[in-house]
Amino acid sequence: MANRQEQAYRRREARAARLRRMARLIPVLRTIKPAAYLLASSWEKKLRKSTALAMARGEKPPGAVRDRAEMGIAILRTISRAIIEDRLSPQTRQKLLNILIGDAIIREGEIPIREKFRQQFGTVPPGFLLISPTKKCNLYCIGCYADSDRTEIKLSWPVLDRLVTESKELWGARFAVISGGEPLLYEDQGHDLLDLVEKHGDCFFLMYTNGTLIDDRMARRMARAGNIMPAISVEGLKETTEKRRGRGVFDRILTAFENLRKEKVFYGISLTVTKNNAEEVFSDEVMDFYFNQQGVHFVWAFQYMPIGRAFTLELLPSPEQRLRMYRRAWQLVYEKHLFLIDFWNSGTATHGCISAGRSGGYLVVNWDGTVTPCVFVPYSPVNIYEIYSQGKNLNDVWAHPFFADLRKWQRDYGYGRDMRVEGPVRNWIRPCPMRDHFEDLYPLLQKHRPRPIDDNAAEALADPEYYQGLVEYDRKVAALLDPIWQENYLMGGNSQGLKAE
Repeated sequence: MANRQEQAYRRREARAARLRRMARLIPVLRTIKPAAYLLASSWEKKLRKSTALAMARGEKPPGAVRDRAEMGIAILRTISRAIIEDRLSPQTRQKLLNILIGDAIIREGEIPIREKFRQQFGTVPPGFLLISPTKKCNLYCIGCYADSDRTEIKLSWPVLDRLVTESKELWGARFAVISGGEPLLYEDQGHDLLDLVEKHGDCFFLMYTNGTLIDDRMARRMARAGNIMPAISVEGLKETTEKRRGRGVFDRILTAFENLRKEKVFYGISLTVTKNNAEEVFSDEVMDFYFNQQGVHFVWAFQYMPIGRAFTLELLPSPEQRLRMYRRAWQLVYEKHLFLIDFWNSGTATHGCISAGRSGGYLVVNWDGTVTPCVFVPYSPVNIYEIYSQGKNLNDVWAHPFFADLRKWQRDYGYGRDMRVEGPVRNWIRPCPMRDHFEDLYPLLQKHRPRPIDDNAAEALADPEYYQGLVEYDRKVAALLDPIWQENYLMGGNSQGLKAE
C-alpha cells in the first residue's frame, strides 16, 4: 500500500515538473495575446494525454477522471479567452497566471512544504482555508446559510492575517476563500478585507459577496490588487433574486458588474438553488444573461442546504431536479466549456468531498473562531482562539479527531483510493456526508459532540424529523444517481456520454 501511495505521489510531482517547464512561457502571456491561445492549447493537449493515461491505469473511476479533465479545460479556456479579449487588468492577468497556474496548479514553490507535511502526517496537506471574517451583513436574505445579520462579531485582524500566513507556511496554500456575512463590511484595527488581499499578494482569493458594496473605488482596488475574484450572489434573474434578497438589490448587482467590467476584474456569480428556481438557474436565458451580457467569467452553484436561518427541508431541490441540474451543468462544461461548478453535482471533478482538511481540500474558520469541516456542516469541535492561546497552529486543528474521522469516512467511501488495490469506490456524484449521507455523518456527530455554531444547527441536530427527512431524501437521490454512477463512471464513460470538443 505504502509503495503504491509513494508511486502516485512521485507521478504527481513528475507531472508538476513537466508543467513547470511549460510555465517558463508564462511571462510571454502577459504581453502577447496569441501566446495565450497557443499555450492554453498546448496545456489542453497535455491534459487530454495525461487523462487518457490515467484512465488506462485504472486508479480512479474513468468517468470521474474525464470529468476532472473537462473541468480543467473549461477553466483554461476561460482564462485564455479573458486574456485574448483583453478583459483582465494587467495585475489580474499576472496574478491569475503566476498564482493559479504557476503555483496552485504547478505548485513549484510549495513542494518542500507539502513534502514536509506529508512526511509528518502521511498525506498531502489541505489546499486552502475558507474564512468567514464577519457575520455582519447589510441584507437579510431568506434562508441564509450563515444566518447573517447586523451583528459586529468578527475575527480580529491579527488572527485573520495569521490564518492566511499559516495556510501558506504550513500547507503551501496559495488560494483562500472568503465568505460571510458580507466580507466587504469587515473592518478591524483600521484594516478591511482588501488590506488582507493586498498584503498577501502571493495568494489568490475567491470572495463570495452580495455585490452591493462594489462601487467604482472598490472595483479599482480589486483590479489593482489583481489577486481577488468576487463571486456575486444571485438566484437567477431579477424577480427570483429580489424575492430572496430584497427589492432594489438586483439593480445594485448590475452596477457592481459594470464597475468590475470597467476595471477588468476576474469576477463571477454564486447561484443559490432551491426547488423554486432549480428549473431556471442553468437555463439558456440565465446563462446568456450572465456570461454574454454581463461578462461573468465563472459560475458557482450551491444547492440549498437545510441549515441556517429558518432552515427547512421543503426548499431542497427535489431528487429529480437535482438529476436534471446534474445533466445540464455537465453539458455546459463539456459542450460550451463554461467555467461552471455545482458544489454537489460537480463532485467528480474534485474526486469527492473535500471537507475536513482532506488532501487538497479545506477547513472553515468562522467569525467567532469556530472551526468546522465545511460551510454546510455547522458543527465545530475547536476554536481557533483557543488553539492559538495554547501555542498551537492550524496543523493541530487539522489533526482533531472529529476531522480525522471525517477524513477516514472519505477514505472508506473511496476518495483518494486506488481502485486497483483497494477495490471499488462509492458514488462520487453523491459526495456530501451532510447532504447525501446524513445516516453516516450523524454517528460521528454523536461520537465527537462538536458544538453547533448557532441555535439553528442545535435545533436541527435534536430534531428526529430532520434526521428522518434527510435520510429519506438521501435514499431517493441514491435511487436516481447510483445507476448513472455505475454505468457512466465505473464502466468508463463520463457524466452523460458527452463527447468533448
